[in-house]
Amino acid sequence: MNEQRIKEIQETIGLGLAQRAFDLGAIRLNTENPFQWASGYRMPIYNDNRQLLRDAEVRALVGEGFFQLMEAMGFSPDAVAGTATAGIPHATTLADRMGLPLTYIRSTSKGHGLKNAIEGLPIGGTYEGQRVALIEDLISTGGSSIKAVEAITASNGEVPYCLAIFTYGLKAAVDNFAALEPSCTPITILTYDIMVEAAVKSGYIDEKSAQLLTQWKSDPFGWGEANGFPKVER
Repeated sequence: MNEQRIKEIQETIGLGLAQRAFDLGAIRLNTENPFQWASGYRMPIYNDNRQLLRDAEVRALVGEGFFQLMEAMGFSPDAVAGTATAGIPHATTLADRMGLPLTYIRSTSKGHGLKNAIEGLPIGGTYEGQRVALIEDLISTGGSSIKAVEAITASNGEVPYCLAIFTYGLKAAVDNFAALEPSCTPITILTYDIMVEAAVKSGYIDEKSAQLLTQWKSDPFGWGEANGFPKVER
């Protein structure tokens, strides 16, 4: 794996993608009136990568980012898998570019028919030992991504990497992926730190907000309370 090359991709394609994500509203930042997440916690960032789908150039940029990352990783998969639903469009772009089979991982198994957890598998119902590139849109705590990794492994697939558009860079995700056996390394086109850097450079946020966003990364579930935004009990 060429780590220097991966960093270069993140600092070029990732940086450009960050600006387009701000323009399209896929990444929104507000430290003065934080967003209320479904959990009730007040958070200074909101990410919805489905907004990226509106722009053909951005979809192509995401596909290029994933392709270049895999080249830098020296990873030649036999198949591509997308997480439902936000990972599916980008997995499709990548699979078409590489001429590879495409599958997608359901968030829950179907309750009828073959009760599939993965759609698009061969008739035998497994990956038959294939190396699979897993495509995710966002890595938060890593929970949903890890379920997808485990589903692929349970279906006789090898998934050494989980590629995502963006990550919050939370310690919980690092710890959760580190506990996986067999191992799976998460790699993203855009990192949290580069996103903050891009937001400052573009004038979207000032240095004070950048500091608050850095603090949030260190303690996301305590940040709101510490800054006067208590959790909203549901």
